[in-house]
Amino acid sequence: MADQVRASHILLMYQGSERSTATRSQEEAKTLINEINTQLEGGADFSELAKKHSDCPSAKSGGDLGPFGRGQMVGAFEESAFGMDVGGRSGVIETPFGYHLITRTG
Repeated sequence: MADQVRASHILLMYQGSERSTATRSQEEAKTLINEINTQLEGGADFSELAKKHSDCPSAKSGGDLGPFGRGQMVGAFEESAFGMDVGGRSGVIETPFGYHLITRTG
């Protein structure tokens, strides 16, 4: 089992999610993350969608979070990132920060 992975993500926060400054409702965020997921399934570029939509500062770098080890990310996020193969992409993951789409890059 890997001690460290590298991943990129798209994060959509909503009013009331942890550390959020977003004005969208939870339902609006869920609708948008599902639309983005559909675009990815159709072959859209993950990095470009992260730059356009993600509420995380990593959006500037196409969602790249760099390498991280176990215990550095919130549970559901970590479980997903460590549970996929390099090149794999998650479905929609919900954490206290909002909705994520994750791709494992290393």
